[in-house]
Amino acid sequence: MSFLPKMLLSLLALCAALARADAAFLARPDVQRYIDEQVAAGALTRPELEAVFANVELKPNIIDIMDRPSTARPWYQFRPNFYSERLMGEGVAFWQANEDALRRAEQQYHVAPEMIVAIIGIETRYGGNTGSFRLTDALSTLAFDYPRRAAFFRDELTELLLLARSENVNALSLKGSYAGAMGLPQFMPSSFRKWAVDFDGDGHRDIWNNRVDAIGSVGNYFQLHGWLGGDDVVVPAEVAPGEALDKLLADKFNLHYSVAELRAMGVSPLAPVRDDAKAVLFALEVAPGETRYWLGLNNFYTITRYNKSTLYAMVAHELAQEIRNRYLAARFAATPAP
Repeated sequence: MSFLPKMLLSLLALCAALARADAAFLARPDVQRYIDEQVAAGALTRPELEAVFANVELKPNIIDIMDRPSTARPWYQFRPNFYSERLMGEGVAFWQANEDALRRAEQQYHVAPEMIVAIIGIETRYGGNTGSFRLTDALSTLAFDYPRRAAFFRDELTELLLLARSENVNALSLKGSYAGAMGLPQFMPSSFRKWAVDFDGDGHRDIWNNRVDAIGSVGNYFQLHGWLGGDDVVVPAEVAPGEALDKLLADKFNLHYSVAELRAMGVSPLAPVRDDAKAVLFALEVAPGETRYWLGLNNFYTITRYNKSTLYAMVAHELAQEIRNRYLAARFAATPAP
């Protein structure tokens, strides 16, 4: 037997194995229960669901990724990954190419253009890396083979299928990250259904290919999560050591205290800030063994609603400020002298 027939037989055997695997997934009792629940709820029809699950390919490598131990990096190691020349340059170019949409988003949602630009840059490098997993595969794997968070991912799988129906797209065609995040801003399906907008008015909310919709969707998300246009994000602070400091740092992302109350507990802002402003104290290791402190204000809290990480929120703020500085400098340089 020649090499070519052997290879052909191997490919046919692989295809047959995949077909059996797909059929086996659809027949699984837990999948059938999920289908029954959705049909009973009136959300989706049995033919719709069976058409999707008959074509799902489970991705066990996703479980391996989810179960890898997470090692928190200090700020001085985390920051260079995003506060980089590449993202700054690409951010200015993205702003210049989408000035009208960003200006309109600022007018409608009162969210600074640089913040929208920074978020899209951090999430996907302005669409350069939106994820290559079929979302039906990723979310089905996590919904049915990842017990620790199965309930969350089953809800997101349902949201994805409802999204596909409302947007009149094939659910099997949608791609994203291994955890189910989608498009330029990396919305989860539930976030898409709640906060994505058709910002260009073409009748579709397309955050995968349509930069205008992605910009409007991030602006809408930030506004509805409490962004205050024109307000500061953070101010540096000095602190008095002691039990009060430990308690305040343990508060993480919560705005439980006013600046005046924090002053009374030994926190001294190093920049002007209203006493009645709500704030949270946080610390960052800026160099090995060197810690500095900041007060995160309302807009800092809003960024942590997008990604629940102090490191993320701080680097998004810093990147946004540098992109703004460079964008304005480039615009000034291009303005003809009178």
